[in-house]
Amino acid sequence: RYATGTIHADRNQKSFKYSLEKFMQVRGAPTIVRMGRARIAKNPTYYAKLEQRFGVPAEVIVAIHGMETAFGSNMGNANVLSAISTLAYDCRRSDFFSVHALAALRLVDKGALSSSTKGAMHGEVGHTQFLPGNIETYGIDGDGNGVVDLTNISDGLASTANFLARKGWKPGQGYLEGQPNFRVIKEWNAAGVYQKAIAIMASQIAQ
Repeated sequence: RYATGTIHADRNQKSFKYSLEKFMQVRGAPTIVRMGRARIAKNPTYYAKLEQRFGVPAEVIVAIHGMETAFGSNMGNANVLSAISTLAYDCRRSDFFSVHALAALRLVDKGALSSSTKGAMHGEVGHTQFLPGNIETYGIDGDGNGVVDLTNISDGLASTANFLARKGWKPGQGYLEGQPNFRVIKEWNAAGVYQKAIAIMASQIAQ
């Protein structure tokens, strides 16, 4: 059905218009940095293996995880199929979201999504908020159970690392603004303040 909440959210993305300082304050950057360090310290072997496999540093994956869903605590409560179909129908970005709406239907056919799957207001799914087309292209079965389920943390983080790797991440190179891998962070989200915040928080987590 037509998702009025999704349209309201799409028309009111005010945080992306903030200054970098204000954006990081609103998004709780100090908390993400503190909790990100703790998560890596608690399970260093897991994150080391993730970096070894994909070449993407743990702190970048953790910064994205914290920014997107507060480490999985807020993956969204919107109906994914309704949200993505509404955005495909709506005239503002129909071409972009039509691709993802069709991908969502294919994922339903495969059993990866259902008519009741919940996600973010723009139809993103899982720990790091993948749109359906990106689940098809970059989704990884991180825990080896034969199912790509981005609400599963292993699948979600492996898929995030896979996305960045396939977008051209250069292992061992920097990711702050002006460094080689910042271009890849820009592939994750189109908002400049978001890109800069991820890079800065990741560098702070790594300290």
